[in-house]
Amino acid sequence: MTCVKIMPCLDMKDGKVVKGIHFVNLRDAGDPVENAKFYETDGADEIAMLDIAATIEGRKTRLEWVKNVLKNISIPLTVGGGINNLNDIKEILDLGASKISINTAAVKNPDLIREASKKFGKNRVVIAIDGKRNLKMPSGFEVVIKGGTEGTGIDAIEWAIKCERLGAGEILPTSMDGDGTLSGYDIPFTRTIADSVSIPIIASGGAGKLEHLYEAVVEGKATTLLAASIFHFRKFTIKETKEYLKNRGIEVQL
Repeated sequence: MTCVKIMPCLDMKDGKVVKGIHFVNLRDAGDPVENAKFYETDGADEIAMLDIAATIEGRKTRLEWVKNVLKNISIPLTVGGGINNLNDIKEILDLGASKISINTAAVKNPDLIREASKKFGKNRVVIAIDGKRNLKMPSGFEVVIKGGTEGTGIDAIEWAIKCERLGAGEILPTSMDGDGTLSGYDIPFTRTIADSVSIPIIASGGAGKLEHLYEAVVEGKATTLLAASIFHFRKFTIKETKEYLKNRGIEVQL
């Protein structure tokens, strides 16, 4: 069995960590550096840092925020938001980030996935797929971009398959329908994508209790579990989460 990783997510806006529901109604979840340091101490395997307003505001990721976090942690950091080209990717990786995550830019220019994979290595390229239920799509899920504000008419599963073919190293599917609700990961969405590709899947969006993380591995076939609300508002610690998963037969790094 693959060792499952726990990945707290720092959604960034105006220099603060924020958390919303369905990508809106944001509330303050604290300082990114303090959160990142706390999560590393608590046993996080990786951290995601997503500048959620960058694409909507038509700007790049705030590199200063990334720098400040990287100076204070030693575990891998995945950075996303406002990344549009190879130069943007290089800037972030040169700062010391382990991976980049792209969504909107990849949809608008799929060749960016191939180019990034070739230049920096596929293990550093994560493709975030934000999905929304749409019965007009073959799989029932449509890719949405620009922080969930714009539909694309692209089927999420077809897009995941294409991303793998172009050189993506991991897929990060987030269901807009479940985001921030604490009602559980969208297992059908996660599982359908996992079944359609052979690269690792990062489950995201909606974790509210420890059972949900277990389900994401066993039923959703995820190998990394991204969560925000349950960790930011201290509902559970990462240590508790890992002990729970281990007791249920999931391999984790304690």
